[in-house]
Amino acid sequence: MQRRVTGLTAAVAALSMTALLAGCGGDSGDDGDVTLKLVAADYGDSPANSSKKYWSELTKKFEDEHPGIKVEVTVHSWTDVDREVKEMVKDGNAPDLAQIGAYADYAAQDKLYSADDLLSIPTQADFLAPLSKAGEVDRVQYGMPFAASTRLLFFNEKLFKSAGIKPPESWTQLQAAAQKLKARGVKIPYALPLGPEEAQAETLQWLLSGGGGYTDNVGSYDIDSKQNVQTFQWLKNELVGKGLTGPTPPAELDRAEAFAAFTRGDVGMLNGHPTLMQMAAKKGLKYGMVPMPGVNGKGQSTMGVADWMMAFKQNGHRKEIGEFLNFVYSKENVLDFSREYDLLPVTASASQEMTDNKEDSAKLGQFLKELPTSQLYPVGKTSWAQVSVQIKKYIGKTVDKNGDPEAILGQIESKAAAEESAQ
Repeated sequence: MQRRVTGLTAAVAALSMTALLAGCGGDSGDDGDVTLKLVAADYGDSPANSSKKYWSELTKKFEDEHPGIKVEVTVHSWTDVDREVKEMVKDGNAPDLAQIGAYADYAAQDKLYSADDLLSIPTQADFLAPLSKAGEVDRVQYGMPFAASTRLLFFNEKLFKSAGIKPPESWTQLQAAAQKLKARGVKIPYALPLGPEEAQAETLQWLLSGGGGYTDNVGSYDIDSKQNVQTFQWLKNELVGKGLTGPTPPAELDRAEAFAAFTRGDVGMLNGHPTLMQMAAKKGLKYGMVPMPGVNGKGQSTMGVADWMMAFKQNGHRKEIGEFLNFVYSKENVLDFSREYDLLPVTASASQEMTDNKEDSAKLGQFLKELPTSQLYPVGKTSWAQVSVQIKKYIGKTVDKNGDPEAILGQIESKAAAEESAQ
């Protein structure tokens, strides 16, 4: 219950507040302005569309509308940004905000504000449900989704047409299509990138299409489930074993090379995200996209991926951070970012706007349709970073000639359980 402050108590309170404010000049200017420091990842592929440009325009608009709050943004490449933030936090110099790839470790260390601390109810409620849930640790949201994407099965229209193939809707049809492509001399009928770059993504897409996933219904690791084992036995025997994944062993094939091979016309089918559309368009490659086939038909859900915004408590600027984030997540600003980088909006209002817009829908409509039912990595687990390393290191071995999917998935599950219990 709040007490009324009167008389001498009020005077003491006023003097205390004056002293407190006087001691907070470390990141405030002489005019009393608060300066928020944000470290962000670069989504651009050239100086013309660098994220520096996006943030410069956004922060200028914010500062014009919010006198007294300044925002300094430092942009790093994805190769460096997570490490830079980790070092800043370790050195006791955490930024006010970080827009990076993972948040759970910082939440577990009690270094982050929760979304409840920062966002208005309408802003927080506007996040798409699977993204909001993926941002939770112990049912409290600390990670605020900033960018999202899903996966679809891309196919080379020219190769499919020449082989008389329709887009597959089941694993059996995918295998049959791959066999026809191979018979016509296609170098890589289906590209299966299980190399160390991003094996955890291709793996999750296949696990979901087989009715499994990384976790069970209560969020516990279930990597060696019956469904998951059956999925990788099928991949080993029915795709890789029949020579339908090209000359490079899946354990040695990275996503970047698979994408590049697709744009060269060497690949018949592969899982891809919106960035592949840009790459194919630049090469003049005609392609189609369909939902990932499931074991007996269309899969129940696809894989979703999100990047995260988080706010550190160290500098104590909760109110100012909240004002900035409520501005960042306005429908207009979410749309501007999504359109600039061909990524999916993380809010329901912006997603609906893009769905209703003919130009947006023509480009990203199929990805947008998949996002509300997508499943993300278990990023709320602090153990996930190490589990992901294990998947990247070992999952490709499941489809080797002498690979044992059940044993290898069991090995990864055991390591995951050990990491989880160590947290």
